[in-house]
Amino acid sequence: MSNTDFVLAVEELSVSFDGFKAIDSLNLYVDRGELRVVIGPNGAGKTTLLDLICGKTRATQGSIKFRNEEMTQLPEFRRVRKGIGRKFQTPSIYENLSVFQNLEVSFPRGRGVFGALAFRRTDDVMDRVRSVAGEIGLAGQFDLEAGLLSHGQKQWLEIGMLLMQEPELLMLDEPIAGMSVREREITAELLKRICQNRSMIVIEHDMAFVEQIAHKVTVMHQGKILAEGAMEQVQNDPRVIDVYLGH
Repeated sequence: MSNTDFVLAVEELSVSFDGFKAIDSLNLYVDRGELRVVIGPNGAGKTTLLDLICGKTRATQGSIKFRNEEMTQLPEFRRVRKGIGRKFQTPSIYENLSVFQNLEVSFPRGRGVFGALAFRRTDDVMDRVRSVAGEIGLAGQFDLEAGLLSHGQKQWLEIGMLLMQEPELLMLDEPIAGMSVREREITAELLKRICQNRSMIVIEHDMAFVEQIAHKVTVMHQGKILAEGAMEQVQNDPRVIDVYLGH
């Protein structure tokens, strides 16, 4: 099987912090249109893995190929332009701008608030904003100041800001933390919907949520992959029960 089949191919990836191997010779392959969930105990290296893929942290060794192109030497902003989108745990939205403006400033031509002021609201921007607002369920809150949104809506808005850039790989770190039961359900539907034409990697602790959304589950432990497969298979793996689900 050649690497071209995968949207993301991570091979022999390692990173050390002061002699401690946070990620240890890890291999990970994500298909096009796949929703992969990464689980594992705290300190397993889940967030570090996303940091390495998006370029926030530089790998000590190994290879990260995105659409068959080596990424390890590229700075973070270049990886974003190639189509890798990353959402961190705390939402970084512009609280004093409207939902519409938050989406508008995320349009790739704008690249930030000042860039956005320089271009006119052309039809392609308007169309993109409308379509994304619909996707994230905030079409009715267009003119609302983002700071007034509920916790869940802020998370969806930030996902929308990433979608404005049309990433081919979207990475989310614990997207449902702090959400109400209803917001979790809506988020599950949202993630399933948006991964129809892109790949996603989601880090999550909530097993019921993982079961709802995952095409495939990767279990990390001490910087390595402990198990991988369908949720049911992983849940019944004695090693996984031992290090993670049993505690």
